[in-house]
Amino acid sequence: MTKRTLFGTDGIRGCANEAPMTPDVVMRVGMAVAAHFGHHGQVVVGKDTRLSCYMFENALSAGLCAMGVDVMFVGPMPTPAVAYLVQSMRADAGVMVSASHNLFQDNGIKLFAGDGFKLPDAVEQELEGLAVPGALDDAYARGSAVGRARRIDDAPGRYITHVKSAFTHRGRLDGIKLVVDCAHGAAYKIAPTVLRELGAEVIALGVSPNGTNINEGVGALHAEQMAKEVVAHGADLGIALDGDADRIIFSDQHGRIVDGDAVLALCAREMADEGTLRGGGVVTTVMSNLGVERALVDMGLDVVRTPVGDRYVVEAMRTRGFNLGGEQSGHVVLLDHATTGDGVATALKVLSFMVAKERSLADLCAVFERVPQRTGSFVSKVRRPVEELKAVAAVVRDAEEKLGATGRVLVRWSGTETKLRFMVEGEDDAQIRAIMGALEEAAGADLGA
Repeated sequence: MTKRTLFGTDGIRGCANEAPMTPDVVMRVGMAVAAHFGHHGQVVVGKDTRLSCYMFENALSAGLCAMGVDVMFVGPMPTPAVAYLVQSMRADAGVMVSASHNLFQDNGIKLFAGDGFKLPDAVEQELEGLAVPGALDDAYARGSAVGRARRIDDAPGRYITHVKSAFTHRGRLDGIKLVVDCAHGAAYKIAPTVLRELGAEVIALGVSPNGTNINEGVGALHAEQMAKEVVAHGADLGIALDGDADRIIFSDQHGRIVDGDAVLALCAREMADEGTLRGGGVVTTVMSNLGVERALVDMGLDVVRTPVGDRYVVEAMRTRGFNLGGEQSGHVVLLDHATTGDGVATALKVLSFMVAKERSLADLCAVFERVPQRTGSFVSKVRRPVEELKAVAAVVRDAEEKLGATGRVLVRWSGTETKLRFMVEGEDDAQIRAIMGALEEAAGADLGA
């Protein structure tokens, strides 16, 4: 397959008004989506709260309508809401304008097929070919065949009704106090509304988007802020979403961070106990802590690891017939409720277990022993294949020999940034810290300081 130049591990992403995230490229992507998914269909377009979303949703609309496709704008909505609405409204495809957890100056595009699932690599490759300048100039619609654009005013209500199904307990959240940090992002109205409607007392953070403050010191990447508020308010737990609400990080009542690995282990045990875990296993990525794998194996479950990216997790889940998977970063996929990571659905699922068992999040999370793990990255101006980085490879070989079966070393390029990322696990924190330092030094030698 030809190397892709637009799409990374999760759609297209970059600094707004710098290639590839420019209005002309986005318009051509809209044309490509129309060409691939049909000239006489409908496409759902959602966005998060960053300033450039206005520009890009209109660029997408121009490309789609120019090809004869009708556009349904749903406004600021979580990424999983767009995925759901594509199915619910029988649309041909969906587009989410978002750079996820990145700061406001970046933006991106995530694409969904009519079944609500993200696109496989082969389809993204085809779209790249169709988005080449001039490729579709002879395919413009004419006259009354030009597409129309309209806003779907009840889209938030549709998703709110749907996502509540993830709260599977028959009761309510009365008596539960929680902190929810919406990162000034796409779920700033929806998440507090859902939780309050179910009876919880909600302390809401990150619910005042202004176009430039999305993810800035708040949300899933800064969950320590939410955790402090949990302790300050004496809350039962905290929830931190990222900018497009497809990932979630929790805090227990003591202010201790609970990441995606802990949530996966928790959900796997509870779902297995209640007989709702399908396929006898869980899908996670190469980044998940070794302790999660050990805990899941001890439960008698299979563990499948994939490359980083929730769409790769979902692909493996569908292949194996699993209904639970996710990433350490907080993407948790509950296929019975969503086709992609859904922070709000995950929150409701965990709350269901808490209410049903009458146990705290801290108690439920005592399900696996985390292996010491450190992560780091090296920012580079060049991007050379990992296998060509000789100094890095030498450090990896030496580290793997020292760690043996008690640890792991992972080196990979970020799918969305020009960063070489490192992950080291082992029983001795001092040892893995030393390995991490050696990796960073070696990357400087291979790629230039």
